[in-house]
Order: sequence, then C-alpha cells, then structure tokens
Amino acid sequence: MDHNPIKGLAMGNRLLAELPADELESIAKHFRHVKLELGEVVHEPDQAIHYVYFPVSSVISMLYIMENGQTAEVGLTGREGVAGSSGYLGDGTPSTRSVAQVAGDALRMAVKDIEKHFLTCKGFRGVLLKYAQYTIAQISLTAACNRLHPVEQQFCRWLLINDDVHRGSKLRMTHELVANMLGCSRVSVSVTAKKFQDRGWIRYSRGVITITDRPGLEDAVCECYLATISHYERLFGPLRNG
Repeated sequence: MDHNPIKGLAMGNRLLAELPADELESIAKHFRHVKLELGEVVHEPDQAIHYVYFPVSSVISMLYIMENGQTAEVGLTGREGVAGSSGYLGDGTPSTRSVAQVAGDALRMAVKDIEKHFLTCKGFRGVLLKYAQYTIAQISLTAACNRLHPVEQQFCRWLLINDDVHRGSKLRMTHELVANMLGCSRVSVSVTAKKFQDRGWIRYSRGVITITDRPGLEDAVCECYLATISHYERLFGPLRNG
C-alpha cells in the first residue's frame, strides 16, 4: 500500500488528482508540502516566479495593485487549480500579487521542474493548459463584474466561488480584506455583510464569515458566478459545492 504523504495531499488538488498514475509518480518527488498563512505573499508583480503552488486546503488570490496602493482581486485559485502559471507560460513574471486568502495546505513545485514535466508528461501539460484557459476566462469575467455589477452581487459571487474552491462554509476574513479583494470601501463591505446577515445568508463573527444559506446567495448573485464556474466545469467537470 502506498503511504506517500505527498501523493496523498496531491489527491486533494483537482488538477493533480486527474493525472495518470505514472505521471503523478514522476512529478510527486518534486513537490514540497507547505502551509500557507493568511495574507502570505507567494508572488509579487514584475518579479520572477520561482515556485508554483497547487492548493489543497488553501486559497490563493491574484490582486492587481494600482499606483496609489489600492487593490482589486482579478482571480483566485483553490483546490481546483494552480497558482503561478506565468512562471512557465510567458516571460515568467506576473502582473499581479498572489496572496493566501485562506490559510492551509499547498504543494509547491519549482518552475524548472514544472517546465521539464510540462514537456515530457502529456496529461500534466494538458491540465495546466486547460487551467490557463480557465484563468483567462475567470479574470475577464471578474473584471466585467467589478465594472458592471453592484457590490452586493460581487460579494455574492466572491462568497460562492470561495465556497466552491475551498469546500468549506467558513472563511477567516476581515471586512478590510474583503474590501481589498473587491476593490471597494470597507464601509460598503460592512453594510453589505450586515444585509446578508439580516437575510440569514451568512454569519459574521470575530473575523470568520460562515455561509448559512447558500441557495439564498445563489438567488441573488449575478450571471458572472455561473458563467465562471460553468467555464471550469466544461473543462474539468463538476465543481460547485451544493
């Protein structure tokens, strides 16, 4: 019986779990198990990426940073994907900051090892390219949502996608951090969170947001949520938590 803890963790990441057994066996030796802390920065804009991350129980957010320091989330990655694709696609430097939005486990792999297996492992190359396609769609839909839809719908979308990629109804997240993700004011987030609590959709206490009525959020969310998740599911199969 195989008791390799790295391979066991790998099965918690959707992309890695889809790999043929022989490819996973070859790739697993290059993984390092890391525990990401809330707010930990793993990639900085315009700096070379040396490692990519396959989240298992963590969630990594991609933030665009404006000249005045304001931020807005343009995409996120949890157990369904990989963070740092620009490390092996393009010039190796991202335009965004990647930060742990939810603390937890991840598998880290050096870019040089990714590049080697990208060339030699057909299954690995296939899932990485498909996820890159999804990432482009996610970024595009997030930008459209942030421009066209009110904070309430953006917050619904953000909560639901986090629920899908994290597989947990609880998020350790302050209103200030949510505001940084959505690119809006802390006051707007506080007012919206209060409305959601009054409607029974969430519970917020001591920095922890708990989803208590997912169907309620789904009824209120904009079309961007379903469009984002449907794109992923066309490529990889069911993802929605519920």
